[in-house]
Amino acid sequence: MADEITLRPVTADDLDVFEREFNGPEGAGPYQWFGFGSPAGLRRRFAETGLLSADGGVLCVAEAGRTVGRVEWFASTWGRPATSTCWTLAIGLVPAVRGRGIGTRAQRLLAAYLFDHTRAERLQAWTDCANLAEQRALEKAGFVREGVLRSAQWRGGRWHDQVIFSMLRAELPGSEPGT
Repeated sequence: MADEITLRPVTADDLDVFEREFNGPEGAGPYQWFGFGSPAGLRRRFAETGLLSADGGVLCVAEAGRTVGRVEWFASTWGRPATSTCWTLAIGLVPAVRGRGIGTRAQRLLAAYLFDHTRAERLQAWTDCANLAEQRALEKAGFVREGVLRSAQWRGGRWHDQVIFSMLRAELPGSEPGT
């Protein structure tokens, strides 16, 4: 299990790691490979906002100070945006550290960060129905499985079912009811 996992703002050096590790099918993995893309958009957003804005953000996942991945969040709605905004979370870990509990810890840290610094009542994440490791990581982080979104993601030349998970503010592990 990962002991010294932290989240921190992304640096320019982290962008190099992200490009090297995630810009190909081996690094992205079978459930996050959507084809090659230009890193220019991420670098432009980094130059403009540091990848942190009112619409979402990206933080670096570090193990003992070493960059091992990233967590992201973006606004989603269920109904009218002014009344029902929630955050959708995503994670990418470099292949060498997967399967060690880092993802669980990073997602729990991101949930705590978002509940501490935003007014969100609901966080959500989804993953491929076949991605059992990510489903376990989300459940260990305190997310609750809600159901299956049929044919919700286009990847690899076909549609894939996704499993959606959520966490409400009061469900954050270690939170006090009513806080």
